[in-house]
Amino acid sequence: MRLFIPLIIMSVLTACTSTEKEIKLPDVKPPVAKIEPYEIVSKHGHKRIDNYYWLKNREDTAVINYLKAENAYLDTMMAHTKAFQEKLFNELRGRIKEDDSSVPYKLDDYYYYTRYITGGEYPIYCRKKGTMDAPEEILVDGNELGKGQSFLNFFISQSPDHKMIAIVMDTVGRNFYTVKFKDLTTGKILPDVIPDTRGGYVWTNDNRSLLYAVPGKETLRTYQIKRHILGTPVSTDILIYEEKDQTLAVGISKTKSKKYFIISSGRTDASFSQYLDADKPGKPILIQSIQDNVEYSVEHAGGDKFYIYTNLNAKNYRLVEAPISKPSQENWKDVIPHREDIFLQDVDFFKDHLALSEMKAGLTRIRIIKWADKSEHYIDFGEPAYYAGFGYNPEFNTNIIRYSYQSMTTPPSTYDYNMDTREKELKKEQPVLGGFDKNNYATERVMVKARDGKEVPLSIVYRKDKFKKDGTNPGWIYGYGSYGATMYPTFSSNRISLLDRGFVYAIAHVRGGQEMGGAWYDEGKMLNKKNTFTDFIDCSEWLIQNKYVAKDKLFASGGSAGGLLMGAIVNMRPDLYRGVIAAVPFVDVITTMMDESIPLTTFEWKEWGNPNIKEEYDYMLSYSPYDNVEAKAYPNLLVTTGLHDSQVQYWEPAKWVAKLRAMKTDNNRLFLYTNMDAGHGGASGRFRRLKEVALEYTFVFDILGFKEIREAQAGNGTM
Repeated sequence: MRLFIPLIIMSVLTACTSTEKEIKLPDVKPPVAKIEPYEIVSKHGHKRIDNYYWLKNREDTAVINYLKAENAYLDTMMAHTKAFQEKLFNELRGRIKEDDSSVPYKLDDYYYYTRYITGGEYPIYCRKKGTMDAPEEILVDGNELGKGQSFLNFFISQSPDHKMIAIVMDTVGRNFYTVKFKDLTTGKILPDVIPDTRGGYVWTNDNRSLLYAVPGKETLRTYQIKRHILGTPVSTDILIYEEKDQTLAVGISKTKSKKYFIISSGRTDASFSQYLDADKPGKPILIQSIQDNVEYSVEHAGGDKFYIYTNLNAKNYRLVEAPISKPSQENWKDVIPHREDIFLQDVDFFKDHLALSEMKAGLTRIRIIKWADKSEHYIDFGEPAYYAGFGYNPEFNTNIIRYSYQSMTTPPSTYDYNMDTREKELKKEQPVLGGFDKNNYATERVMVKARDGKEVPLSIVYRKDKFKKDGTNPGWIYGYGSYGATMYPTFSSNRISLLDRGFVYAIAHVRGGQEMGGAWYDEGKMLNKKNTFTDFIDCSEWLIQNKYVAKDKLFASGGSAGGLLMGAIVNMRPDLYRGVIAAVPFVDVITTMMDESIPLTTFEWKEWGNPNIKEEYDYMLSYSPYDNVEAKAYPNLLVTTGLHDSQVQYWEPAKWVAKLRAMKTDNNRLFLYTNMDAGHGGASGRFRRLKEVALEYTFVFDILGFKEIREAQAGNGTM
């Protein structure tokens, strides 16, 4: 998918919130991208001229030079903030407990966990056998793995007998993963190496082979499931399944019972599944063929039936069961029926219990049902805006469920809950260093009436002693609104740096997500996509009209599909925002959807539209940010991307910035930052990514003229 951040002393806080005239920026001309008209003709005969199409060629030296020139321009224009950026980076880092570890989870006779060391960028995967008092065994040290790498994303998958692990790693950021194997009995790395994978990584029950997904080199669509037998050449890996429908991507998982593999093929509106034996994988067996607008996923928890989570005749999803011998749709029987007012988000299975994650009026609830007598109850939470969800629960034969809880004022917390006694044990609340006290902050949840009468949830957080409801506070509003992804009101230790400087921070739960159920998604996709944009604008106006935020101090941010949202709102209401941060923004909608060779395009026709259908082509064209840039004033803009981004190609934001430079009529700031070593997720590592957060925050603080930037500059001897 284009998918999907130490408190300082009060005297400094006071200085931070006072403003002056903006610092005069250097009189430096921005880079100007050359104009090379390129004609694009749709199947309907509509012609468009793209002056910056040439930026697509990442092998062209001129393209790389342009991106570097934009980075150099940003560095020059933000040079006066370097001392403050470093100070802010240290502030952000200072809240992180560097020698931290995760809550161990039990799997068979082992306790698995990750831990960090002081100064370490990456996790160390560890385990102990039998008890947490046993000696520690280090499985993989990410810091050793990351030596000499400018980027690293990795994880592991252990074999059922716990004697082998697959180490899955990406060192570029383009989501092509290489798999290596480590024998835990000897500590040696095996010679087997599987390149260019993307997903799956499940072991057969005999511990001798790994199943994985293969992406297309150009489209990145996962289209094959293969099986690698340890000790054999990768070139002889067995093809288990190939998905030939170019609109579908395929993946593989293992049921909680460990008895079956489930192969799932899907796009954004529909899916189908097949199963095969995890002991002796053979030919996949179909469960139910694909149908438009029908999604389902399959689980097995023992016995002779599958459990199927589906939206068939259920906009808010339901849970059904079907016999393994006859799993097709005509044999589906309700376990949890569809409900109009409750969205069934997730399901987990245990020997004696069924756990449900439900959402009602935009808030999550966890419901526990006992199989034996069908008695049920809900786990109680206690804040107006929060997130609660299942943790990692690999064990089946247990009455303990692990769940996570957090809010915009409560750091992420891990609980173990006894489903019989209803007792809960706090295993860990993520420590936030630097004197953080959650009692200093308040969160609110309001329903904003959109222009068409729909009520849009808006989650708000601020620092109590900094907030005055008088229309003077600076504000930051975030949104996403695509793929049915729910944006939860979660905690961010980075965000404290905004709140402590007097910001009101808000999350707009706009249509296109599923915060208000399945219909909420449908009303923000395809030919309803503009609801996402108008919902966000209406929430922004509400903050100003209700005096939470000053009308000239509102900033907005969003990334990926949320970057599309940012591109749309600055075209529609550029006057509403003082500044906007668009991260890896999907802004060249129509050209991307027309190019079937671009990664993930055909897979997403049911999210945005099929350009071969004129009505859908015209609708996408009417809001595509790149196509709708006009000669008018725009707010201050910081646009970020990664050269190796596989989901939103770097050229979309680069082209957008080039066109804005040529057409906008204002003197506001317009910066493009390209991480030349990363992909869609930006910099890797715990601390490297904080540099990018510090840049984004400083961009905003500098526009507001925060005195603290001048003070840092003077203290550094650069004034």
